[in-house]
Amino acid sequence: MKIRKDDTVVVLSGRDKGAKGKILSADPKAGKVIVEGVMMATVHQKPRRQGEEGGIIKRETPIYASKVMLVCPKCGKPTRVGHAFVDGKKSRACKKCGASF
Repeated sequence: MKIRKDDTVVVLSGRDKGAKGKILSADPKAGKVIVEGVMMATVHQKPRRQGEEGGIIKRETPIYASKVMLVCPKCGKPTRVGHAFVDGKKSRACKKCGASF
């Protein structure tokens, strides 16, 4: 998986198509990511500890990583991810502007 936690991504398909958000967590084994403010689900939560509130809350649910595209931090456009060697180390690179990050 070429996207990681704290990357900014844009959703390519589904009910939240076009939405931008930050990745909160990534699960490479399942090929899914949780994006901030995307794929919100209503969850009925029971209070577990004394003083904790229960009720109906909104929570992000996982989305397939193939349905999101990384937004380049330099040029600000959605882009595919390539690889470049910088100082002998392999790093990710923007296919549009060539910047490595």
